[in-house]
Amino acid sequence: MQTNRMRNPAFPPAPSQGIPFRITLAQRGFTLLELAIVMFVVALLLGGMLMPLSAQQDIRYVAETQKTLSNIQDALTGFAAANGRLPCPAPATQPNGSATAGLEPTPIASSGCATVAGVLPWATLGVSETDAWGRRFTYRVTQEFTRTPPQTTFNGSNCPPLTQNTGFALCSMGDMNVYATGGGSSVARNIPVMVISHGKNGNGAYTQDGTQLPVGSDSDENDNQLTTSGTGTANTDFISKIPTSSFDDLVIWLSPNILANRMVSAGKLP
Repeated sequence: MQTNRMRNPAFPPAPSQGIPFRITLAQRGFTLLELAIVMFVVALLLGGMLMPLSAQQDIRYVAETQKTLSNIQDALTGFAAANGRLPCPAPATQPNGSATAGLEPTPIASSGCATVAGVLPWATLGVSETDAWGRRFTYRVTQEFTRTPPQTTFNGSNCPPLTQNTGFALCSMGDMNVYATGGGSSVARNIPVMVISHGKNGNGAYTQDGTQLPVGSDSDENDNQLTTSGTGTANTDFISKIPTSSFDDLVIWLSPNILANRMVSAGKLP
């Protein structure tokens, strides 16, 4: 019987006979190379997970604010198409919850807004009051673009002497310019309206209680901030550039050509 077991392949040899088992692939362990690859992949995954929570939050807040700014652009063009003009700024110093907070003052029919700088009229437009950091958006508009239609005279050159169903004409020019840095190259010219988030550092931003944060020392950021108790700006030049250690403003504007195109499409301009 023992002889038959040894000779018959149907009966594998018993361990007691000193014949080793065959090691299968399933029983083989990791090689050093495989272990090194696994550890490398785990290290990459942990590296992404271990990004500081503050950095992850900053990235998320920037993305949220950019989305809000895009919605604001759409709301401004929609308001212009419906009303034939751009809205006036809301008073920067009005605390949230007051009767006029977020509402545009009624413009003077023949001349437009009495004050062209302030904060975004969020309640009038139906958009967010603040950016992701909880600060209000700075807002400045060219006065001619805020007049109540119809109008017959315009400040732009070569304007037609005819009645328009808007407060401005195709030839109307915005009074603001955007630069890559103070005294630097031009980014956009003749802009009718600007909207600014003052970013994480919040320098010069107005809060929901109607107070202004310290203006900071960056000269480019100072160009984007409100002055004279929230009713003016240092000048009509604004800065939009890649963030630095001292500059983190997020800036948008409406191109006069895009605005004119939307007004023509809405039948407000010929």
